[in-house]
Amino acid sequence: MQVVVYGKQYKEKDLPHIQELFDVLADEGITAYVFAPYWDDVKAHVKTKGPTAPFDDYLDFRVHRMDFVIVLGGDGTMLSAITLVRDSGVPMLGINLGRMGFLACIEKKMIRESIQMLKRGQFLIEERSMLYLESHPTLFGDMPFALNDCTLLKRDTSSMITVHTYLNGDYLNSYWADGVVIATPTGSTGYSLSCGGPVVFPDSKNFVITPVAPHNLNVRPIVLSDESVIAFEIEGRADNFICTLDSRFELINAQHQLAVRKNDFPIRLVQLQEITFLKTIREKLAWGSDIRN
Repeated sequence: MQVVVYGKQYKEKDLPHIQELFDVLADEGITAYVFAPYWDDVKAHVKTKGPTAPFDDYLDFRVHRMDFVIVLGGDGTMLSAITLVRDSGVPMLGINLGRMGFLACIEKKMIRESIQMLKRGQFLIEERSMLYLESHPTLFGDMPFALNDCTLLKRDTSSMITVHTYLNGDYLNSYWADGVVIATPTGSTGYSLSCGGPVVFPDSKNFVITPVAPHNLNVRPIVLSDESVIAFEIEGRADNFICTLDSRFELINAQHQLAVRKNDFPIRLVQLQEITFLKTIREKLAWGSDIRN
């Protein structure tokens, strides 16, 4: 078995968990490749017992047959990892070294157990749909896709913006707000949730449009089919606005033509048999808990 270990930033407090991962990979006879920028950060601190080599970029998936990508970090690191994985089809397993952990849902205390479960085949592969941003002029280079959400936002402390929104060519609404979030089911537990959007189950085949601080109090989040194409025109007093795909952003202006649709390929996530979506949201959102008891 061969895996890629992906991380964004080395933190000294995480060293025991990073070391444990490399130890168990060696103990289980698993060859570890490490995302090159992360390897440069950690190689002076980690003792490796098994074969280890740097993994440069997306094109390396064409050279090396990888079974899994193991992501060390929080949900933001998982979102960053999709820019490496892209359409390779290699499943990702997230080990949570961050805070919330909806995507990186393996807790630090389960590192050894989770790798052993991978080795024994005690897992399912879950496909998560993504969204694709069509834009003119072109934005985000050759990675105009997102696992969580696309947002259109005002800049800094400027006044609110107006986002004219069209659904499959028909006028839907004009959002007078700080912006709008277009979320996938995966992204429904992210920024959209913070703005009052609903929790949508991963296999629901939907998009969620959630306004950010709307001026019209009768405007609410809506759920629609992910077979839809959602187009936007933006206007406001400022010259520039912000467009994001997950944690990446670019500046846009009123002349940009924008539309969101379902991406052509999904991202594949490893779901260990004991860690389901229901279990994750119950624990992360404290459902069924009562602080009085």
